[in-house]
Amino acid sequence: MEEKSNFFVNISVLYRNTQKFFDKALAKYEIGSGQLLYLLLIHENEGITMQDTTRFTELDKGTTTKSIQRLIEQGYVQAIQDENDHRVKRLYTTSKTADIMKSIYEMRNDLRGQLAKDVDFNLFESLLSSICDNSRTINSDELEEAYTKVKIGGLQKTTLLDYPGKVAATLFTSGCNFKCPYCHNRDLVFVPENYSFLDSEEVLNFLEKRQGILDGVCISGGEPLMQENLIDLLKEIKSLGYQIKLDTNGNMPERLKEVCETGLVDYVAMDIKNSPDKYVSTVGLNQDVFQLENIKKSIAYLLSGDVDYEFRTTVVKELHEVDDLLEIAKWIRGAKRYYLQSYEDSENVIQGGFSAYSYLELKEILAQVQKILPATELRGVKEGS
Repeated sequence: MEEKSNFFVNISVLYRNTQKFFDKALAKYEIGSGQLLYLLLIHENEGITMQDTTRFTELDKGTTTKSIQRLIEQGYVQAIQDENDHRVKRLYTTSKTADIMKSIYEMRNDLRGQLAKDVDFNLFESLLSSICDNSRTINSDELEEAYTKVKIGGLQKTTLLDYPGKVAATLFTSGCNFKCPYCHNRDLVFVPENYSFLDSEEVLNFLEKRQGILDGVCISGGEPLMQENLIDLLKEIKSLGYQIKLDTNGNMPERLKEVCETGLVDYVAMDIKNSPDKYVSTVGLNQDVFQLENIKKSIAYLLSGDVDYEFRTTVVKELHEVDDLLEIAKWIRGAKRYYLQSYEDSENVIQGGFSAYSYLELKEILAQVQKILPATELRGVKEGS
């Protein structure tokens, strides 16, 4: 597995390994790592209330009560009623705690020393403290609103290939409901935590400035149909006078129909990943998740002619045999356009180890497929490759 920055995995690993260290070191005292935080807090703040411990640790009341009650039962903590307010109980450590605190502090310091190997730990603590402060101000309402915005993961400012017969720009949306192993847009499928999305307003401003230069805009991905507010973005682009092409994997037929029926989409390109029998393995899903019926519905909708369209297949030597492509041709028989595209390896492919057919091999495959579907062509295949 490729090594990369992963905050949530790293913070989980740090938490679990710290827990394991203390669980083992404290076993002789019959104290768990979950109780240690409370024992230290009470020892250093004798007389603290249960309410204050909950507020300081930022854990829920139930967790706090359960952990402290266990410490009381073990004889490490005692709860004494406040003299001035009988509704309040104050927490104090016992002589049993005093006997073990020296060892506990040494354990804690030892752990810190091991964690700090080859690390500027003071800097780390400072940054972690700032991150914790930021976590306290997370606005879930703002995040919820952000989730509905179209996530634009990339912009190709000019392309002569993506939109047949037009000079276009291509917007790449993030997120996909397939995990095709040969996909070269890994970051749009498994979106990195630190991924920088493009601001939709800036993208629209760019398109506004390119009016008269560009003819169309391709909406690709990822899978664009997963974007909740896709139609709103299409309206903005259409208002600038652009023709719009939508790329899709066909896994959301109802959504495809909904978007096309707005009249905002002028052209649809649907990827046919493989023959029906090999579809599920080619898209990187398991049989319980994938439904071939969705693909069939999308094909049928496009063949109905409600919107201009093309079908296309990225041909991968390890995944596609000639018979697979002949099966696809039979499946979409009567289609206006079908393109065979050659696989191109890249550093950002989901899974390595794939290769392309040569130009001559693809020409031979093309000739056979054209016997079933004459409207088949090669696209982006370099002669001599």
